[in-house]
Parts: sequence; structure tokens; C-alpha cells
Amino acid sequence: MDMEAVIGLEIHVELNCTAKMFCSCPNRPGDDPNRNTCPICLWFPGALPRFNAEALEKASLIALGLNCTLQPRSAFDQKVYYYPDLPKGFQLSQAHLPLARNGWLEIAGEDGSPKRLRIHKIHMEEDVARLVHEMEGRTPVSLVDFNRAGVPLVEIVTEPDLRSPHDAMEFVRALRTQIRHIGAAECSMEAGTMRVDANISLRPKGTDQLNTKVEVKNMNSIRHVGDAVAHEIERQGAALAAGEAIVLHTRLWDPEKRVTLPMRGKFEGPCVPDPTVPPIVIDKSWREALVARLPEMPAKKAERFKAEYGLTADEAVFMSVERDQAEYFEALVGLQVSPRTAAHWLATQLLPALRERGQSPAETPVTPARLAALLAMLEREEINANAARTVLARLFDSEKDPATIVAEEGFRQVSDGDELEGIVRQVLAAHPAAVADYHGGAAKAVGFLIGQVMQASKGKANPKRVREILTAALAAGR
Repeated sequence: MDMEAVIGLEIHVELNCTAKMFCSCPNRPGDDPNRNTCPICLWFPGALPRFNAEALEKASLIALGLNCTLQPRSAFDQKVYYYPDLPKGFQLSQAHLPLARNGWLEIAGEDGSPKRLRIHKIHMEEDVARLVHEMEGRTPVSLVDFNRAGVPLVEIVTEPDLRSPHDAMEFVRALRTQIRHIGAAECSMEAGTMRVDANISLRPKGTDQLNTKVEVKNMNSIRHVGDAVAHEIERQGAALAAGEAIVLHTRLWDPEKRVTLPMRGKFEGPCVPDPTVPPIVIDKSWREALVARLPEMPAKKAERFKAEYGLTADEAVFMSVERDQAEYFEALVGLQVSPRTAAHWLATQLLPALRERGQSPAETPVTPARLAALLAMLEREEINANAARTVLARLFDSEKDPATIVAEEGFRQVSDGDELEGIVRQVLAAHPAAVADYHGGAAKAVGFLIGQVMQASKGKANPKRVREILTAALAAGR
């Protein structure tokens, strides 16, 4: 019997708010342990939560950006469970009345065609503390860091519309892109500001039944999401083929062994309305004001880049995938750099250099104005491409403008005909075998000779003029 996977995702995203969800403690989980705490996030007796309006705004922007409907009324519940990372014994979460419902994201399916995946709901909740497991000598100990306790989260729960590891990876990738464009979260799986759980089951292909699912956790990259889902589909398929029952439980992904391992049974504790946080009521005018703040989303931006700047589909998608990257690209174009040149230099030169240095387009010292000045010199053939790449590297460590660097370091391109003709004559005289090869029909000899001219000019010769002069000299038999 042919089986198909039924996959739903639960994705926790840490909002980049200044403060925690219910108190004024800084939202900086990376600080020294237990530095950012107070009676509220440590839940001392008598401490009452104070709701963070910034968290509501950013959560609502995410919901609108994911095509969800904001609910007129939402409220917090006490999700009860007992664990060392939750001292009060319950987590404040929107279990019964979530912030938003009925959204969707579009991805490219495995055949390349658009595929719409539905979002069941988005709700807000507070994060729990972080457990740190260490060794004291030979004794294992578990410590608790409460810096993360109370950090504002949204949980995005999909419908079980995903059918493959590809769907899961593309959904997470598209979700991350959308939320980063909105600016409400960093969405780094490696840093833990986005955490993905996958619920996976199998059913006979072509049916609508929902069978027992297994939850998989501990996937800290998009690639791990795909690998974990693929392994779990294979594991459940083998179990069903052997006549074994699938039991509801939670498993962990082990990236080293590349397997899922049993963690615990699935347990849902009681969940009751919380009396300390007032219900959230969203009116039409507040919602309309938020809609006006939404930036242009990546898919629309890519379409505009194709129509307005003549980029290919791949170029447009790549230029629009990150908001600061798209803004840098448009700033370059606004400084009279041709769109294709801007896209090429961003993709092949600037972005790789930024990754090496751990910088973003928004924070690099190579501003659009400085790069545009460099590319203008290249366009005017004052420097060649090799020199331009060298000057670009200098711009990261110098406050000087590109023209100054070119002048001081002698990068200006040699285009003078008389000077280049002299170099060409020297090269032809020094390499008679290559000249003979050319006249014997070996066209690749031209490339060798051009390389020798560039070397003789210490890389300063204008390659276009070199080819013209060299070709003319060879044709004349000189």
C-alpha cells in the first residue's frame, strides 16, 4: 500500500522586543546567567504581570505578514506543567483564544509550481528559563538560567498540509524570510531565536484520515528539519510495514547519528484562563494602522524587481530575500548603478565579503555610496575588474574614498594605445611559439598572450583594449 506523510509544524519565534513579555527586564538572553530577572519573571508571591505592548505590536505584524486574520479578542491561559525551567508551575500562553487564525504561506513545490500551505493559528506566549547541564567533577548537575524566562514568543501552528521534507524546509525558509522583512524577530535557528517542532504521521495515499502522530524536536537548522522529517517518515514506514503500532510521543533529532530518538510520552496538562492579564481587544483603527506599517513582502518585491529593473527571476528572488540586502540593492540603483551590475556585484563580491566578516548590508562600512563610486570608476574604465575587487577589500578597512585608494596604490587602468602597443610588441616577441600556434589555428593562444600582457602591465592594462590591439597585431602578422 502506498503511504504518504502528513506533516504539521509548530514554530516558536522569539520577538526582538526591548523587554520581556510581562515585566521590564531586558530581553537579552545572551547576558551573564540570571542577570535579567525580577520578582515577576521569577514569579515571587504577590508579583503581577504587566503586559508588553511592543510584544503585541510585533506579534500582530507577524500575523498580518503571514496573511492571518487578527482576532477581535484574544486572552492568556495558564498552561500547567511542572519542570525546573518554569518555577511558577504554569506558562502564560494563548491556548483557547489565540491572537490570529487562518493564514497561509506560498512556497515552491518540488515540481517548481506554487504551493499554498495553511497556517492554523498564531498565538503569543512567554518563553521558559534555560536549563544548563554541566559536570561538577564526575557528578552531572543541571543549572537554571532565568534570563530567558518571560521572553516574548509567538508560536505559529500550521495545518497538516505538508507532505515531504522539501515542504517542511521551504516553509521554514519562507517563514524566516517573511518575519525578517517585517523586522519583528531575528529568526536564527542556530542561536535559538526560532525553534521548529514537526508532527509527522503516515496514512494510505489518497485518503483523508489522520493517524497517530509523532513529534520531533531539537532541529537547529533548516537542513536538520529536512533530515529529521525524512528519517521519521522512513522509521514510521518501516514500523507500519512490520505491523508495529505508532505510539503518540516526542522524539529528539540526533544530528550526529542522523536518527530520531525517543524522548518522552506526549502529555497535555490542564489549561485554564489566566485572571491576571486582561483580554486583548483589537479594534479596526488599530489594525489598519498596523497594516500601513507592513513593509513590502519578499514575493511582491521580487516581482517588482523583475518588472522595474529587468532582473531575471533568480536574480530578483535573491536580491529580495533579505530586507537589508534589498534596500542596499535599491540604494545602489538609485546612485546610477545599472541594476544588473548592482545585482552582480552584490551577489558575487560584497555579500561573500560580508559573510566572511560577520557583517550585514546595514552595518558594513562599504556603504552604497562608496560601492557606487567604485563601480562608476569601473564603468568609466578607469580601473579594471581585478583592481575593483582589490579596492573593494580595501574599503572594509579604510575610510578613504575609492578614487583616493586607486590613486595612492596605482590601480588606475592603462588604456593608452601607444603604451599598450609597446607592451603587446614585447610580449609577441617574447613568445613566438604562441604566435605560431595562433597562426596555426589554435585560437586559445590569444588567451595566453592576453594573460602575458596583463602580467607585463602588472594587472593595470585595460583587457578590452589589450584584446583589440593584440588581435590587430596578430592579424597583421606582427
